[in-house]
Amino acid sequence: MLAALRIRDFRLLWFARLISLLGSWLLVVAIPAYVLQLTGSLAATGLTLAAEFLPPVLLGPVAGVLADRWDRRKLMIATDVLRALAVALLLLVRDPGDVWLVYLALVAESVGTVLFRPAAQAHTPVVVGTGPALTSANSLNAITDGTVRLVGAPLGGALFGVAGLGALVWIDLATYLMSALAIVMTARLGAADAREEGSSGRFFAQLREGVIFLRTERSAAWLLAVVTVFLAANASLSALLVPFGVRVLGGSMQTGLLMSGLGAGFLVGAPLIRRLVDRMPPAYLLGGALMATGTAFVLLFLSRSLVAALPAAVLIGVVGSAALVTAQTALQRITPNAVLGRVSAVQFTGEALATFLGAIAGPAIAEAVSLDFAAYLACGVTVLSGLMALVLLPRTRVVTAPP
Repeated sequence: MLAALRIRDFRLLWFARLISLLGSWLLVVAIPAYVLQLTGSLAATGLTLAAEFLPPVLLGPVAGVLADRWDRRKLMIATDVLRALAVALLLLVRDPGDVWLVYLALVAESVGTVLFRPAAQAHTPVVVGTGPALTSANSLNAITDGTVRLVGAPLGGALFGVAGLGALVWIDLATYLMSALAIVMTARLGAADAREEGSSGRFFAQLREGVIFLRTERSAAWLLAVVTVFLAANASLSALLVPFGVRVLGGSMQTGLLMSGLGAGFLVGAPLIRRLVDRMPPAYLLGGALMATGTAFVLLFLSRSLVAALPAAVLIGVVGSAALVTAQTALQRITPNAVLGRVSAVQFTGEALATFLGAIAGPAIAEAVSLDFAAYLACGVTVLSGLMALVLLPRTRVVTAPP
Protein backbone atom coordinates (compact mmCIF):
# COMPACT_ATOMS: atom_id res chain seq x y z
CA MET A 1 0.00 0.00 0.00
CA LEU A 2 2.99 2.32 0.50
CA ALA A 3 4.25 1.91 -3.08
CA ALA A 4 3.16 5.41 -4.11
CA LEU A 5 5.27 6.97 -1.34
CA ARG A 6 8.39 5.79 -3.19
CA ILE A 7 7.60 8.48 -5.78
CA ARG A 8 9.01 11.81 -4.58
CA ASP A 9 6.38 14.03 -6.17
CA PHE A 10 3.55 11.97 -4.71
CA ARG A 11 5.13 12.19 -1.26
CA LEU A 12 5.03 15.98 -1.57
CA LEU A 13 1.44 15.97 -2.86
CA TRP A 14 0.37 13.61 -0.10
CA PHE A 15 2.00 15.81 2.55
CA ALA A 16 0.31 18.89 1.06
CA ARG A 17 -3.06 17.16 1.21
CA LEU A 18 -2.50 15.92 4.76
CA ILE A 19 -1.36 19.22 6.26
CA SER A 20 -3.97 21.44 4.58
CA LEU A 21 -6.80 19.01 5.34
CA LEU A 22 -5.81 18.86 9.00
CA GLY A 23 -5.80 22.64 9.22
CA SER A 24 -9.27 22.82 7.68
CA TRP A 25 -10.75 20.19 9.99
CA LEU A 26 -9.46 22.01 13.04
CA LEU A 27 -12.02 24.71 12.16
CA VAL A 28 -14.98 22.42 11.41
CA VAL A 29 -16.30 22.69 14.97
CA ALA A 30 -14.60 25.94 15.95
CA ILE A 31 -16.18 28.24 13.33
CA PRO A 32 -19.84 27.29 13.96
CA ALA A 33 -19.16 27.39 17.71
CA TYR A 34 -17.64 30.87 17.40
CA VAL A 35 -20.58 32.17 15.33
CA LEU A 36 -23.02 30.74 17.86
CA GLN A 37 -21.01 32.32 20.66
CA LEU A 38 -21.10 35.73 18.96
CA THR A 39 -24.71 35.77 17.77
CA GLY A 40 -26.62 33.19 19.82
CA SER A 41 -28.46 32.40 16.57
CA LEU A 42 -28.91 28.86 15.24
CA ALA A 43 -29.80 30.29 11.82
CA ALA A 44 -26.57 32.30 11.66
CA THR A 45 -24.65 29.19 12.72
CA GLY A 46 -26.35 27.06 10.07
CA LEU A 47 -25.33 29.53 7.36
CA THR A 48 -21.69 28.54 7.92
CA LEU A 49 -22.53 25.16 6.39
CA ALA A 50 -24.44 26.72 3.50
CA ALA A 51 -21.51 29.04 2.74
CA GLU A 52 -19.22 26.02 2.28
CA PHE A 53 -21.65 24.06 0.08
CA LEU A 54 -22.60 26.88 -2.29
CA PRO A 55 -19.36 27.16 -4.34
CA PRO A 56 -19.07 23.41 -5.12
CA VAL A 57 -22.63 23.34 -6.45
CA LEU A 58 -22.30 26.51 -8.54
CA LEU A 59 -18.69 26.37 -9.71
CA GLY A 60 -17.90 22.66 -10.04
CA PRO A 61 -17.99 22.35 -13.86
CA VAL A 62 -16.14 25.68 -14.27
CA ALA A 63 -13.41 24.43 -11.94
CA GLY A 64 -13.05 21.29 -14.05
CA VAL A 65 -12.46 23.26 -17.24
CA LEU A 66 -9.85 25.40 -15.49
CA ALA A 67 -8.12 22.29 -14.13
CA ASP A 68 -7.77 20.95 -17.69
CA ARG A 69 -7.09 24.36 -19.26
CA TRP A 70 -4.34 25.62 -16.94
CA ASP A 71 -1.14 24.19 -15.50
CA ARG A 72 -2.56 22.08 -12.67
CA ARG A 73 0.53 22.42 -10.50
CA LYS A 74 0.38 26.24 -10.62
CA LEU A 75 -3.38 26.13 -10.04
CA MET A 76 -2.94 24.11 -6.85
CA ILE A 77 -0.29 26.52 -5.58
CA ALA A 78 -2.48 29.55 -6.34
CA THR A 79 -5.54 28.05 -4.65
CA ASP A 80 -3.55 27.24 -1.51
CA VAL A 81 -2.48 30.90 -1.32
CA LEU A 82 -6.09 31.98 -1.94
CA ARG A 83 -7.32 29.76 0.88
CA ALA A 84 -4.66 31.12 3.24
CA LEU A 85 -5.79 34.69 2.50
CA ALA A 86 -9.44 33.66 2.90
CA VAL A 87 -9.05 32.20 6.39
CA ALA A 88 -7.00 35.28 7.38
CA LEU A 89 -10.26 37.27 7.11
CA LEU A 90 -11.49 35.39 10.20
CA LEU A 91 -8.92 37.26 12.28
CA LEU A 92 -10.94 40.45 11.68
CA VAL A 93 -14.14 39.07 13.23
CA ARG A 94 -14.70 40.61 16.66
CA ASP A 95 -18.44 41.16 17.21
CA PRO A 96 -21.83 40.10 15.74
CA GLY A 97 -21.66 42.83 13.11
CA ASP A 98 -18.56 41.17 11.64
CA VAL A 99 -20.18 37.78 11.04
CA TRP A 100 -20.57 38.55 7.33
CA LEU A 101 -16.78 38.28 7.14
CA VAL A 102 -17.05 34.67 8.34
CA TYR A 103 -19.38 33.83 5.44
CA LEU A 104 -17.14 35.67 2.97
CA ALA A 105 -14.08 33.79 4.26
CA LEU A 106 -15.85 30.42 4.06
CA VAL A 107 -17.09 31.08 0.51
CA ALA A 108 -13.62 32.18 -0.63
CA GLU A 109 -11.96 29.19 1.03
CA SER A 110 -14.51 26.86 -0.53
CA VAL A 111 -13.87 28.39 -3.98
CA GLY A 112 -10.20 27.58 -3.53
CA THR A 113 -11.04 24.01 -2.54
CA VAL A 114 -13.37 23.63 -5.52
CA LEU A 115 -10.50 24.61 -7.83
CA PHE A 116 -7.89 22.54 -5.98
CA ARG A 117 -9.66 19.16 -5.83
CA PRO A 118 -10.14 18.38 -9.56
CA ALA A 119 -6.62 19.65 -10.30
CA ALA A 120 -5.17 17.37 -7.63
CA GLN A 121 -7.22 14.36 -8.70
CA ALA A 122 -6.26 14.84 -12.36
CA HIS A 123 -2.57 15.46 -11.55
CA THR A 124 -2.16 12.32 -9.41
CA PRO A 125 -2.23 9.84 -12.37
CA VAL A 126 0.32 12.05 -14.14
CA VAL A 127 2.66 11.57 -11.18
CA VAL A 128 2.07 7.87 -10.37
CA GLY A 129 0.50 6.44 -13.55
CA THR A 130 -2.77 4.47 -13.59
CA GLY A 131 -1.34 1.13 -12.47
CA PRO A 132 -0.98 -0.31 -8.95
CA ALA A 133 0.71 2.88 -7.72
CA LEU A 134 -2.55 4.75 -8.36
CA THR A 135 -4.44 2.32 -6.14
CA SER A 136 -1.76 2.81 -3.51
CA ALA A 137 -2.07 6.59 -3.81
CA ASN A 138 -5.86 6.55 -3.45
CA SER A 139 -5.69 4.14 -0.50
CA LEU A 140 -3.18 6.39 1.26
CA ASN A 141 -5.39 9.41 0.61
CA ALA A 142 -8.37 7.55 2.03
CA ILE A 143 -6.41 6.71 5.17
CA THR A 144 -5.34 10.34 5.42
CA ASP A 145 -8.95 11.51 5.12
CA GLY A 146 -10.14 9.01 7.71
CA THR A 147 -7.40 9.91 10.18
CA VAL A 148 -7.93 13.65 9.83
CA ARG A 149 -11.71 13.32 10.18
CA LEU A 150 -11.23 11.17 13.26
CA VAL A 151 -8.76 13.52 14.94
CA GLY A 152 -9.22 16.99 13.42
CA ALA A 153 -12.70 18.04 14.55
CA PRO A 154 -12.38 16.89 18.21
CA LEU A 155 -8.87 18.39 18.44
CA GLY A 156 -10.09 21.65 16.93
CA GLY A 157 -12.98 21.79 19.36
CA ALA A 158 -10.66 21.24 22.31
CA LEU A 159 -8.13 23.83 21.12
CA PHE A 160 -10.94 26.34 20.50
CA GLY A 161 -11.97 26.05 24.13
CA VAL A 162 -8.39 26.54 25.34
CA ALA A 163 -6.81 28.98 22.85
CA GLY A 164 -9.75 30.56 20.99
CA LEU A 165 -10.46 30.90 17.29
CA GLY A 166 -7.48 33.15 16.48
CA ALA A 167 -4.89 30.47 17.26
CA LEU A 168 -6.70 27.93 15.07
CA VAL A 169 -6.93 30.42 12.19
CA TRP A 170 -3.17 31.00 12.30
CA ILE A 171 -2.58 27.24 12.28
CA ASP A 172 -4.91 26.75 9.30
CA LEU A 173 -3.28 29.66 7.43
CA ALA A 174 0.16 28.13 8.02
CA THR A 175 -0.97 24.70 6.78
CA TYR A 176 -2.13 26.17 3.46
CA LEU A 177 1.20 27.94 2.97
CA MET A 178 3.07 24.73 3.83
CA SER A 179 0.93 22.87 1.30
CA ALA A 180 1.74 25.47 -1.37
CA LEU A 181 5.45 25.17 -0.60
CA ALA A 182 5.34 21.37 -0.89
CA ILE A 183 3.67 21.62 -4.31
CA VAL A 184 6.24 24.21 -5.43
CA MET A 185 8.88 21.54 -4.76
CA THR A 186 7.26 19.05 -7.17
CA ALA A 187 8.41 18.63 -10.77
CA ARG A 188 6.57 20.47 -13.55
CA LEU A 189 4.96 17.33 -14.95
CA GLY A 190 2.13 17.85 -17.41
CA ALA A 191 2.64 21.62 -17.66
CA ALA A 192 3.09 21.53 -21.45
CA ASP A 193 -0.06 19.48 -21.88
CA ALA A 194 -2.00 21.89 -19.69
CA ARG A 195 -0.84 24.91 -21.73
CA GLU A 196 -1.78 23.15 -24.95
CA GLU A 197 -5.24 22.40 -23.60
CA GLY A 198 -5.62 25.99 -22.48
CA SER A 199 -4.98 27.38 -25.95
CA SER A 200 -6.90 24.79 -27.96
CA GLY A 201 -10.35 26.34 -27.82
CA ARG A 202 -12.86 28.53 -26.11
CA PHE A 203 -13.90 27.96 -22.53
CA PHE A 204 -17.40 26.74 -23.35
CA ALA A 205 -16.08 24.52 -26.12
CA GLN A 206 -13.87 22.79 -23.60
CA LEU A 207 -16.77 22.50 -21.20
CA ARG A 208 -18.74 20.82 -23.99
CA GLU A 209 -15.88 18.38 -24.59
CA GLY A 210 -16.28 17.10 -21.04
CA VAL A 211 -20.02 16.63 -21.56
CA ILE A 212 -19.39 14.82 -24.86
CA PHE A 213 -16.95 12.47 -23.15
CA LEU A 214 -19.52 11.53 -20.51
CA ARG A 215 -22.08 10.91 -23.26
CA THR A 216 -19.78 8.64 -25.22
CA GLU A 217 -18.03 6.90 -22.32
CA ARG A 218 -21.07 5.52 -20.52
CA SER A 219 -18.95 3.70 -17.92
CA ALA A 220 -17.72 7.02 -16.50
CA ALA A 221 -21.21 8.55 -16.62
CA TRP A 222 -22.80 5.60 -14.86
CA LEU A 223 -20.02 5.55 -12.28
CA LEU A 224 -20.77 9.19 -11.42
CA ALA A 225 -24.49 8.39 -11.20
CA VAL A 226 -23.90 5.45 -8.85
CA VAL A 227 -21.63 7.47 -6.56
CA THR A 228 -24.07 10.40 -6.47
CA VAL A 229 -26.99 8.16 -5.45
CA PHE A 230 -24.84 6.53 -2.78
CA LEU A 231 -23.65 9.86 -1.36
CA ALA A 232 -27.19 11.24 -1.14
CA ALA A 233 -28.27 8.20 0.87
CA ASN A 234 -25.09 8.29 2.94
CA ALA A 235 -25.66 11.97 3.81
CA SER A 236 -29.17 11.13 5.03
CA LEU A 237 -27.83 8.30 7.17
CA SER A 238 -25.03 10.45 8.56
CA ALA A 239 -27.52 13.18 9.49
CA LEU A 240 -29.58 10.58 11.40
CA LEU A 241 -26.67 9.08 13.32
CA VAL A 242 -26.52 11.81 15.97
CA PRO A 243 -30.22 11.72 16.92
CA PHE A 244 -30.10 7.90 16.81
CA GLY A 245 -27.09 7.84 19.13
CA VAL A 246 -28.64 10.31 21.55
CA ARG A 247 -32.17 8.88 21.60
CA VAL A 248 -31.49 5.16 21.26
CA LEU A 249 -27.94 4.48 22.40
CA GLY A 250 -27.99 6.74 25.42
CA GLY A 251 -26.32 10.07 24.78
CA SER A 252 -23.53 12.13 23.27
CA MET A 253 -20.72 9.95 24.67
CA GLN A 254 -22.15 6.87 22.95
CA THR A 255 -22.59 8.88 19.76
CA GLY A 256 -18.96 9.97 19.86
CA LEU A 257 -17.83 6.36 20.25
CA LEU A 258 -20.03 5.42 17.30
CA MET A 259 -18.32 8.05 15.16
CA SER A 260 -14.94 6.75 16.28
CA GLY A 261 -16.01 3.27 15.17
CA LEU A 262 -16.80 4.62 11.72
CA GLY A 263 -13.40 6.31 11.55
CA ALA A 264 -11.60 3.18 12.71
CA GLY A 265 -13.36 1.11 10.06
CA PHE A 266 -12.43 3.66 7.41
CA LEU A 267 -8.77 3.33 8.35
CA VAL A 268 -8.94 -0.48 8.19
CA GLY A 269 -10.85 -0.59 4.91
CA ALA A 270 -8.45 1.47 2.80
CA PRO A 271 -5.44 -0.89 3.06
CA LEU A 272 -7.64 -3.99 2.74
CA ILE A 273 -9.07 -2.80 -0.57
CA ARG A 274 -5.60 -2.03 -1.97
CA ARG A 275 -5.09 -5.28 -3.94
CA LEU A 276 -8.73 -6.00 -4.72
CA VAL A 277 -9.07 -2.79 -6.76
CA ASP A 278 -6.37 -4.01 -9.16
CA ARG A 279 -7.76 -7.54 -9.44
CA MET A 280 -11.56 -7.24 -9.56
CA PRO A 281 -13.88 -5.53 -12.07
CA PRO A 282 -15.44 -2.29 -10.78
CA ALA A 283 -18.98 -3.66 -11.14
CA TYR A 284 -18.44 -6.48 -8.68
CA LEU A 285 -16.19 -4.69 -6.21
CA LEU A 286 -18.11 -1.40 -6.03
CA GLY A 287 -21.50 -3.11 -6.22
CA GLY A 288 -20.61 -5.52 -3.42
CA ALA A 289 -19.15 -2.76 -1.24
CA LEU A 290 -22.22 -0.55 -1.62
CA MET A 291 -24.68 -3.35 -0.87
CA ALA A 292 -22.59 -4.33 2.15
CA THR A 293 -22.65 -0.68 3.29
CA GLY A 294 -26.45 -0.57 3.10
CA THR A 295 -26.73 -3.87 4.98
CA ALA A 296 -24.31 -2.69 7.69
CA PHE A 297 -26.36 0.47 8.19
CA VAL A 298 -29.48 -1.68 8.66
CA LEU A 299 -27.64 -3.64 11.38
CA LEU A 300 -26.61 -0.36 12.99
CA PHE A 301 -30.12 1.11 13.15
CA LEU A 302 -31.52 -2.21 14.40
CA SER A 303 -29.14 -2.01 17.36
CA ARG A 304 -30.41 -0.94 20.73
CA SER A 305 -27.09 -0.80 22.57
CA LEU A 306 -23.59 0.46 21.87
CA VAL A 307 -22.23 -3.10 22.14
CA ALA A 308 -24.32 -4.12 19.13
CA ALA A 309 -23.96 -0.84 17.21
CA LEU A 310 -20.18 -0.47 17.40
CA PRO A 311 -19.25 -3.53 15.26
CA ALA A 312 -21.79 -2.40 12.66
CA ALA A 313 -20.21 1.08 12.63
CA VAL A 314 -16.74 -0.41 12.08
CA LEU A 315 -18.11 -2.55 9.23
CA ILE A 316 -19.69 0.53 7.64
CA GLY A 317 -16.33 2.29 7.73
CA VAL A 318 -14.53 -0.71 6.17
CA VAL A 319 -16.91 -1.26 3.24
CA GLY A 320 -17.67 2.44 2.80
CA SER A 321 -13.99 3.33 2.38
CA ALA A 322 -13.63 0.38 -0.03
CA ALA A 323 -16.47 1.79 -2.14
CA LEU A 324 -14.97 5.28 -2.31
CA VAL A 325 -11.43 4.08 -3.18
CA THR A 326 -12.84 1.76 -5.87
CA ALA A 327 -14.96 4.51 -7.43
CA GLN A 328 -12.18 7.09 -7.47
CA THR A 329 -9.59 4.72 -8.95
CA ALA A 330 -11.99 3.44 -11.62
CA LEU A 331 -12.86 6.99 -12.67
CA GLN A 332 -9.19 7.96 -12.97
CA ARG A 333 -8.49 4.89 -15.11
CA ILE A 334 -11.51 5.19 -17.37
CA THR A 335 -11.08 8.91 -18.07
CA PRO A 336 -8.33 10.31 -20.35
CA ASN A 337 -6.14 12.71 -18.38
CA ALA A 338 -6.89 15.56 -20.81
CA VAL A 339 -10.51 15.70 -19.56
CA LEU A 340 -10.03 14.23 -16.08
CA GLY A 341 -10.20 17.65 -14.42
CA ARG A 342 -13.61 18.34 -15.94
CA VAL A 343 -14.96 14.88 -15.12
CA SER A 344 -13.60 15.09 -11.56
CA ALA A 345 -15.30 18.46 -11.13
CA VAL A 346 -18.62 16.93 -12.21
CA GLN A 347 -18.01 14.25 -9.59
CA PHE A 348 -17.35 16.79 -6.84
CA THR A 349 -20.34 18.91 -7.86
CA GLY A 350 -22.62 15.89 -7.70
CA GLU A 351 -21.07 14.95 -4.37
CA ALA A 352 -21.75 18.40 -2.89
CA LEU A 353 -25.32 18.57 -4.21
CA ALA A 354 -26.12 14.99 -3.14
CA THR A 355 -24.68 15.56 0.32
CA PHE A 356 -26.62 18.80 0.72
CA LEU A 357 -29.95 17.29 -0.40
CA GLY A 358 -29.43 14.06 1.52
CA ALA A 359 -28.62 15.91 4.74
CA ILE A 360 -31.90 17.82 4.38
CA ALA A 361 -34.06 14.89 3.26
CA GLY A 362 -33.07 12.43 6.00
CA PRO A 363 -34.08 14.56 9.00
CA ALA A 364 -37.17 15.88 7.16
CA ILE A 365 -38.48 12.35 6.51
CA ALA A 366 -37.63 11.39 10.09
CA GLU A 367 -39.69 14.32 11.38
CA ALA A 368 -42.62 13.55 9.05
CA VAL A 369 -42.73 9.77 9.60
CA SER A 370 -40.13 8.31 11.95
CA LEU A 371 -36.39 8.04 12.39
CA ASP A 372 -36.44 4.30 11.69
CA PHE A 373 -38.40 4.75 8.44
CA ALA A 374 -36.01 7.44 7.20
CA ALA A 375 -32.97 5.31 8.08
CA TYR A 376 -34.24 2.15 6.41
CA LEU A 377 -35.32 4.09 3.32
CA ALA A 378 -31.79 5.48 2.97
CA CYS A 379 -30.38 1.98 3.53
CA GLY A 380 -32.56 0.73 0.68
CA VAL A 381 -31.28 3.50 -1.61
CA THR A 382 -27.69 2.53 -0.69
CA VAL A 383 -28.35 -1.10 -1.64
CA LEU A 384 -30.00 0.16 -4.86
CA SER A 385 -26.80 2.06 -5.74
CA GLY A 386 -24.92 -1.22 -5.34
CA LEU A 387 -27.32 -2.98 -7.72
CA MET A 388 -26.87 -0.11 -10.19
CA ALA A 389 -23.10 -0.67 -10.05
CA LEU A 390 -23.50 -4.40 -10.72
CA VAL A 391 -25.71 -3.80 -13.74
CA LEU A 392 -24.17 -0.67 -15.28
CA LEU A 393 -20.42 -0.73 -14.64
CA PRO A 394 -17.68 -2.69 -16.48
CA ARG A 395 -17.47 -6.37 -15.58
CA THR A 396 -13.87 -6.60 -16.74
CA ARG A 397 -10.78 -5.13 -15.11
CA VAL A 398 -10.04 -1.56 -16.16
CA VAL A 399 -6.84 -1.32 -18.23
CA THR A 400 -3.98 0.46 -16.48
CA ALA A 401 -1.04 2.39 -17.92
CA PRO A 402 2.49 3.21 -16.67
CA PRO A 403 3.42 6.71 -15.40
